[in-house]
Amino acid sequence: MRRVSLRNLRAHKLRLFLTLFSIVLGTTFVVGSIVFTSSISKAFNDIFDSAAQGVAVEVTPADRQSPGVPVEVVDQLRAQREQLGIDKIVVNNSGLVTVADSAGKAIQTGGAPSIGSTWIPPQEALDPDESRIIPGGRGPENAGEIALNKSAADSAGLDVGSKTKVVIGQGNAAPLEVTVVGLIDLPTSTGGYVNAQFDAATASRLFTDGKHVGTVDMSAVEGVTPDELKERVIGALGPAADLYDVRTGDEVRADQKEQVNEFLQIFQYILLAFAAIGLVVGTFIIYNTFSMIVAQRNREFALLRAVGASRQQVSRSVLFEALIVGIIGGVLGLGIGIGLAAALKAFTAATSGLPQGDLDVGVGAILAGILVGVVVTMISAWVPAVRAARVPPVEAMRASAAEGSASLRYRTIVGAVIGIASIVAIVVGATGEGKGPAITVGLGAAGAVLAAVLVGPAASRPFVGALGRIIGAPFGAIGRLARTNAVRNPRRSAATAFALTLGLMLVAIIGTLGQSFKGTVDDAIDSGITADYILTGTNQQPIPPAVSAAAQGVPGVGEVVSFGVVQAKVEDKAEQGFAALGGRLDDVTIMDMEDGASSNLPADGMLISHRTATTKGWERGQVLTFTSATGAEVQVPIAGVYADNEALQPWVIGAAAYDRLVPPAARFDVTVFVKGEPGADLDALRTGLEDATAAFLTVQVQDREQFKGQISSQIDQMLGVLYAMLGLALLIAVLGIINTLALSVVERKREIGMLRAIGMVRGQVRRSIYLESVLISIFGAVVGVVLGTLIGVALVRTLAEWGLGAPVIPWTLIVITLVASAVVGVLAALWPAVRAARTGPLEAIADL
Repeated sequence: MRRVSLRNLRAHKLRLFLTLFSIVLGTTFVVGSIVFTSSISKAFNDIFDSAAQGVAVEVTPADRQSPGVPVEVVDQLRAQREQLGIDKIVVNNSGLVTVADSAGKAIQTGGAPSIGSTWIPPQEALDPDESRIIPGGRGPENAGEIALNKSAADSAGLDVGSKTKVVIGQGNAAPLEVTVVGLIDLPTSTGGYVNAQFDAATASRLFTDGKHVGTVDMSAVEGVTPDELKERVIGALGPAADLYDVRTGDEVRADQKEQVNEFLQIFQYILLAFAAIGLVVGTFIIYNTFSMIVAQRNREFALLRAVGASRQQVSRSVLFEALIVGIIGGVLGLGIGIGLAAALKAFTAATSGLPQGDLDVGVGAILAGILVGVVVTMISAWVPAVRAARVPPVEAMRASAAEGSASLRYRTIVGAVIGIASIVAIVVGATGEGKGPAITVGLGAAGAVLAAVLVGPAASRPFVGALGRIIGAPFGAIGRLARTNAVRNPRRSAATAFALTLGLMLVAIIGTLGQSFKGTVDDAIDSGITADYILTGTNQQPIPPAVSAAAQGVPGVGEVVSFGVVQAKVEDKAEQGFAALGGRLDDVTIMDMEDGASSNLPADGMLISHRTATTKGWERGQVLTFTSATGAEVQVPIAGVYADNEALQPWVIGAAAYDRLVPPAARFDVTVFVKGEPGADLDALRTGLEDATAAFLTVQVQDREQFKGQISSQIDQMLGVLYAMLGLALLIAVLGIINTLALSVVERKREIGMLRAIGMVRGQVRRSIYLESVLISIFGAVVGVVLGTLIGVALVRTLAEWGLGAPVIPWTLIVITLVASAVVGVLAALWPAVRAARTGPLEAIADL
């Protein structure tokens, strides 16, 4: 039987190709998702693993608001080097910077950090690779010189010898005119990351007060372990050791990894969820393919039974063929999946600040290729193999297969019960807010997908039948034929459409979430902000307090209100809010006060939102004790509660309280609202604001629509990777439809030949295949869009606890999706239709 199976594979090359194609599709998606996920994770890990190389012990201030480690402590450690076992000591001063590109605009980082730090010459560095300058450049030696990481220089159009500007921190000082004297070859590529390095004296002047340093790194002499050196340094610091974090290099790297661990986990879970979706889609495509192939070979199996083959031999022959094509398809899918992951990495490199590195093709990707290529293929072939073994010899006398004729009643009843329970879970979850209701909606969504699988065949008959009457009516008999072909094997039609259903369900969910986020932002700006212009920082960075003063001096300006960040403790709990500085809040925002309170913000008091009052139990007249980073306690009375305004969440304090809570060195603004004088020329006002803030480099002037657009683009950027994965899922679904239609054409070869023999022309054959594909595609699209919209709306309602507004259904996306599904149906049918049209009547009627 093995020889029969091998000869069978060689004899039916088209069937072999289509089977391999289905396996490659499923394997490619899963492998690509896993390789992409692991590559991003490895890139992050490489960044952290390369940090603090050569460092045995690092000393940093325990309080983030501290000015740093006193210079006296550094001198003390240097004086006790031999006693403590220290080999080298280096200090590094760093801070936020913004670097201008060759056009004089701030380098866009895509959300990645933009850091200025101290250049450590190789002979002084603990790790020589840390200070690797690419040949042709050198390290900075004087003020006005910087070394820039090569990836940032390339994106900014800068090179050795280029002159540019650098803004330090929040931009309180004028931009520095600098020359790039060297390009740094960082150990890892880090996407949009910017690192400008200054000579030691300049870095100390720019990033410290001259009495402190940022970090103190040291290496140990031979024979002293990092743990031993750590204990010695703590002992040398004495009682003052509690003021510092003394950590080994391994602890530094572990802490840095932990800081982004939550983000990484969420990111990995999302991508692995797509891998799981790819596994499901791949399984359906492979199972559908084998079911069709076995159905086509009923007569062949019956003849084998007639000449003496046992049921076990027939089923083993099918499984053996599945093993062969599974191995080949798995290997091909593994290779293509790796290429797919490379394309996804290139996409994210162009659209986000995610770190970039080499592809990580690990054991997981190889096992995934084996799992989908071999295991899933074998499982998918098992049911058809059992069905093939049951074919009696007399079946060879029949002219057609009976595959798909079994009753759908039992699976439909089970699916309907699961579907009703799932809808109830989704609705119940949508009535609540928070994590628990969101999980309930998620469980309901999983049940709804299962219900769609079970009920799909029964639902496809009436839906496709009714749709076929509408779409097929203009085509007469051809339309009726297409409708009949689409409904006569509902299992196949539903399985073919399911991949599209799953992909479009996710599109609808993410589209609903994205539009709801944007809708929340738009509503917050339209209903909460009355300012004519909003000043913000580039790359989501803060802006200097001096910007509001510069804006105030522009002709035509009426009111200027800047918002400074306040970080403090209230009742031993960390809180973050804002201070409204300058003009009156109700001149630039809408303040709908509750409980008869005045919208006037007292200089030493605060106003809180309704949501804050509800969640924290604060109320008007209550006096809160704020504890600043320096330990100062400030009494701040609550002067009023305002209706929720997303532009003013969660609370705002007055200028006097802000001055007492936030030291001058830690002050910065996140936005500045500008309202023009009555009758002012707004275009001239914009020009004046742009001219007044141009020297700060980090400031951009936007009206309300532009501000909404900026935030919407940030939301789109966050969803970019998801949409890329969804696009891949839809591509796989389309290819799956092509594969199924092609197999359907092979299966119906004799039928098509008969139709050609009685007068059907090639164009009519093609149109019937096109219409059949369109009907199946629209069915899958409608089911996916309906389920996705329902689940998306429910999820949005559960997220109201975190400030998300009312659900916004992406009608434009839905319409485009449904129209596109019809186009997809035509495109997917092009090759199968052309092949069907080329079927010769006499050749097809002959026994196969």
